[in-house]
Amino acid sequence: MWRRTWIFDLDNTLHDAAPHVLPHINRSMTEYLQRHLGLEEEAASALRRDYWLRYGATLLGLMRHHATDPRHFLWHTHQFPDLRRMLVREPQLRATLRRLPGRKFVFSNAPVHYASAVLKMLAIADLFDGVFSIERTRFRPKPDSYGFLRLARAARLRLQRCIMVEDTLENLRTAAALGMKTVWVTQSARAPGYVDVKVESLMQLPGRLSALR
Repeated sequence: MWRRTWIFDLDNTLHDAAPHVLPHINRSMTEYLQRHLGLEEEAASALRRDYWLRYGATLLGLMRHHATDPRHFLWHTHQFPDLRRMLVREPQLRATLRRLPGRKFVFSNAPVHYASAVLKMLAIADLFDGVFSIERTRFRPKPDSYGFLRLARAARLRLQRCIMVEDTLENLRTAAALGMKTVWVTQSARAPGYVDVKVESLMQLPGRLSALR
């Protein structure tokens, strides 16, 4: 009997955000810094990258140094007039997820309005028991363990019985430290010891269930 719960990251895990979505978000964040901090484009782009490198998220630097309202920032930097055309998806994604036994959640550093829109356009929203967005972590994004623990409490999960499916190693390191099984979605040839299963595509997951029991 399958007893584990699946926890999926969103961007670059359930869909490929690299070609269109992430560049759009980066541009939107740079424009936000230009508008609200009065910076030229080059300075705004450099500050965005600096905060991302120093704090793991541009938002955290803005909250710490500029008292930026996180909801205002996330709303204005995650607007997509043509999101459907920007999404790059696996054609068998829905069928693959339905083959995975157990409950499923999405745990994303993105805001809820964006995460919900993406899941709806991917036609997989109904396959998940819940979406845990950055608002529900009190704006403490992965890899901070705080969000993992809040998710576990809110959904009444034992993290030791959960599987984290992610493209970001830092987030998987936290998941493993909390006792979770880990799946790394990557093209990399090698994986660190805290990764239980490595897949190039989610389509491979149903064939790797025995390694995740």
